[in-house]
Amino acid sequence: MRRPDVTIRGTRHAGAHEAIQHLSVSADNDAIAIGGTYLTVPRAEADRLESAGVPFARLFDRDGRIVAVPTGRDGPATARTQR
Repeated sequence: MRRPDVTIRGTRHAGAHEAIQHLSVSADNDAIAIGGTYLTVPRAEADRLESAGVPFARLFDRDGRIVAVPTGRDGPATARTQR
């Protein structure tokens, strides 16, 4: 069964590092990965997606590594890291 389309209000970025770096110069609070796309979004938008059960990952920088924490319908689960 195909999930209905969801409109997400955020800023698109080329990669996870770029999205996380953008947080320091924007009004956005969260960097997320969803459907192969990296976005920065306000906290309320990330919370809205999570409460709707939309699967995505919140992105964090921990000592130079990107940590993706799955949330939504599939998460939370074990965090994955990217160098």
